[in-house]
Amino acid sequence: MKHKIHIPDSILKQLTYRKRYTLTQLYIAYTALPKAIKILRKNKVNKTTSFEFLERIQLAVTEVNGCAVCSYAHTKMALNMGMNETLIFNMLDGNLNSIEQYETFGILYAQHFADQSGKPDPEMFRKLIEIYGKISAINIHSACQVMLAGNIYGLPMSAFISRVKKQPYTNSSLRYELFMLSFGLLIFPFGILHGIFKKDELNTSK
Repeated sequence: MKHKIHIPDSILKQLTYRKRYTLTQLYIAYTALPKAIKILRKNKVNKTTSFEFLERIQLAVTEVNGCAVCSYAHTKMALNMGMNETLIFNMLDGNLNSIEQYETFGILYAQHFADQSGKPDPEMFRKLIEIYGKISAINIHSACQVMLAGNIYGLPMSAFISRVKKQPYTNSSLRYELFMLSFGLLIFPFGILHGIFKKDELNTSK
């Protein structure tokens, strides 16, 4: 079933980055992907953490970063899962009033994760474990990591698309957008390879 995608104007019509990342930050985000993807694939089998909750986690990360491309893609995914359209719209607009109480801290963790550019306070992660248990906490953290990598690459893509539409971001440049998009692809395999052997800083291994 096809759904009409509604993205809040605060993201869709923005003409500035909420957060602007560097190529180094994109590379670091890439290194988190191998382990994070493996964990999320395992969750698909074990179903410890609901897919809908993890999708809301990723929407929360996207809301902080304000990535129009990622917002569109994940709104479509969430709608196809049967998620309430009003809830999706509210989350992308930063309104958490309709979130279930059980999910509140997970969403707050996702926002904190994004706000800290993928370097959350270890105490926040420990609190996440207290509330959801270690396995679900790791799933939540992994969903944040995957979304952050997508956002960092998606932001300059969003800016470039906006530029093509004659609405360039005020704090961007064509040089920056092309640099991030081209070199982002170039360093991807190196980041993945590095990530396979990278030490787990938050001890999220199961």
